[in-house]
Amino acid sequence: MNKDQMLRDLLGRHAVLPIMTIRSEEAGLRVAENLLAGGLAIMEITLRTAEGGTAISAIRRRFPEMAVGAGTLLRPEDFDRAATAGAQFGVSPGMDRPLAEAALRSALPFLPGIQTASEVMTAVGYGLQTLKFYPARAAGGAAVLADFGNIFQNVMFVPTGKLTQADVPEYLALKNILCVGGSWMAPADRIAAEDWPAIRALAATAAGMARTAGRPGGGR
Repeated sequence: MNKDQMLRDLLGRHAVLPIMTIRSEEAGLRVAENLLAGGLAIMEITLRTAEGGTAISAIRRRFPEMAVGAGTLLRPEDFDRAATAGAQFGVSPGMDRPLAEAALRSALPFLPGIQTASEVMTAVGYGLQTLKFYPARAAGGAAVLADFGNIFQNVMFVPTGKLTQADVPEYLALKNILCVGGSWMAPADRIAAEDWPAIRALAATAAGMARTAGRPGGGR
């Protein structure tokens, strides 16, 4: 099984992908605990902070049932940082040649960001056919992805960027959508306030949407 198929198998088991920036290892563990308690077993932690990598490592040790990706890979060396942390996949807001070549060298499954048809074609040229559509709302939303589905019939997408729970059904109705990513399941203000019950409740709602969409959600 190649890396792209591994990524599809992982993301395809979930209707939603919680995305967050973590500022302490303990916060990362509490978020993971409450996502799992709510029924979600996947998360993406951005590498925008020094604590992002340590949080990924801690979560992988404490909660092996949680699939954890590393987000905001911007430079080739970020693949090593993500892999060392124990991330199971990497995510980028975009893709340039150095990043694409680093992705080919890395064992880490990679979800690069795209906006346009030309960017989709470039990614496919590198053998990458599972792509992040970002920023989804600003780039035209579900209507653009519906058009992409008619053109790029072997490509699957994960839309993210200013999306909310209310957007999920529209995207999941499209055949070329693996899952929908966003921060609404673990909002930055709820993490900062250590409002773990709120995150658990948001996760439970999202897991319910996953079941409605015919996805298992992956939680306990």
